Parts: sequence; structure tokens; C-alpha cells
Amino acid sequence: MSQWYHPAGSAARGPYAVELTPATVEGWRWTSLRVLELGPGETHSFQSGAEELFVLPLSGGGTVVVDGERFELTGRPDVFSGPSDTVYAPRDASVTVTAAGHDADGARFALPAAPCTTRPVARYIPASDVAVEIRGAGNATRQVHNFGSADTFDADRLIAVEVITPAGNWSSYPPHKHDEDRPGVESELEEIYYFEVGAGPAGPGFGYHRVYGTDDRPIDVLTEVRTGDVVLVPHGWHGPSVAAPGYHLYYLNVMAGPGTTREWLISDDPAHAWVRDEWAAQDADPRLPMGRITEEQR
Repeated sequence: MSQWYHPAGSAARGPYAVELTPATVEGWRWTSLRVLELGPGETHSFQSGAEELFVLPLSGGGTVVVDGERFELTGRPDVFSGPSDTVYAPRDASVTVTAAGHDADGARFALPAAPCTTRPVARYIPASDVAVEIRGAGNATRQVHNFGSADTFDADRLIAVEVITPAGNWSSYPPHKHDEDRPGVESELEEIYYFEVGAGPAGPGFGYHRVYGTDDRPIDVLTEVRTGDVVLVPHGWHGPSVAAPGYHLYYLNVMAGPGTTREWLISDDPAHAWVRDEWAAQDADPRLPMGRITEEQR
């Protein structure tokens, strides 16, 4: 399990609180995640190389310069405050990220990435353009920020979305997989789950995440997750992600794969697929949407 579960701090390298890439994880091929933490006014520069990527504020804001083009990121106080504005950077680009000087705690940026063969231009995605989806019903209701999904943003391979699961709810449920190339049915995608968990009066909260495989392709992950933890899903059924009562759960999903078509097609575990049919008779969780959401985003 240690290959696929990385507790907070265990994947820190250089300036990054998290750095998980095909170069750092054996058997990993298509997705990368770095989490950059900067103090007020601090700057970090890097080359995107052969990857396309997003610069996504997790907390705070700042500026992003891509090949000399400057973008201002308003950001947000935390991941439970609604969608953030985002910058997309293409491959072979020079990127400089600077935290806003007025944020006393600095800023934290997620940099999800994937190999890229084309050379599109840098783009700014305002928070107001991020489609917010309320998925599921009852205690399986969750909120999805589709800032980089396959059907809302044009990229080469990279797919990225954010999910908020209210305290006590289940998400990534029914358990599903996307590890086979079956046109029109299922797409082959690696996936990264990066977690953050809301705090309670006595301190940080927690959740749980499950990944399991088949006899032919075994994998077995059942772990408690806390802020900064990462679970990698190379294959297999994954879900649920469970938010413990009292603590909202956030995760960033990063996906990419070898397919020639960029799409997210999943297969539910047949043992649990019937659960989707139950949602028609249930209301969505009234606690959602969470954060700053406009009518246009719903």
C-alpha cells in the first residue's frame, strides 16, 4: 500500500510539499501533482518541460507569469470557499508563481500536470466560469468543480476537478474504475487523489478512502486520510471517499492516460451500481452548494 498511499510530508521534495510524478513513483506514467507552498511575496520559477499543467490556488492568491504573460489569481481563503480562478500553462513554458504579499499566511498552489504532445497557449480561467455540479443525492451528495474536466476545458491529456464531500457523506460512490480502453464505455486513466479535511473545535479532521482490484490486477488500499495526504489509483475500483461526521472532505482529482481521446468514461462495480437508481427518490444534501457559487455556475 505504501506505493499508492503517501501521507502528508512523505512526498515533499525541494520547494514542494508534495511532488509525485512518473519520475518519483515506480510504475506511474501519466499524471503528476506538485503542491507549492510560498510565504507572502515569495516566488518560485520552473519549466513545464513535456507537461501541461494548471496553477490552482488551494489557499491565498498571487500572480502567475507564463512565458512573459502575467495573470493575476485572486485565489480563495481555503478549498471549502468555492471554486478558484486558475491558470493553464502549456508544455515547454517558463512559469513563475508569486504569492500575494498581503496574505499573512502566504499561499498554497496545486500544480496538477500530465504529458502533452501539443503546444496550446496559456489561459486564465476565472472562478465565475467554473461549472459547479451537484452529483448524487442523500448522503452520497457531493459538489464538483469542473475547472479542468474533459467536457468543460480543452487540453491535450490532462483532466482535473475538485470534489467537496459534506461531513458524514460518501463520494466516489458507487465504486467505479477507468482502467480499460473500451470506446464509448470506459477510458484508461491513472488518477491522483489529493485530500484536505476541515477542522473541528479540537483540531484537524479525517476521512477514509478505498481502492480495490481484481484477481488479475490486484490492489488493496483502505486508509484514513487527512490534509495533505495523497492516494494514487493506477487501476482498480476506487471509492468510497468518506467524510467523517463533523468534518468536510475535499479532494483534487488529476487524471490522464494513453487514449487518443480525452474523455472520462467509468464503469461502476456491478455489485454496487444499483445505488445510483436510489438517488431518483432522494433529495440532494441541502448543505450544498458550499462556498461562493453564482447562479450561472450551477
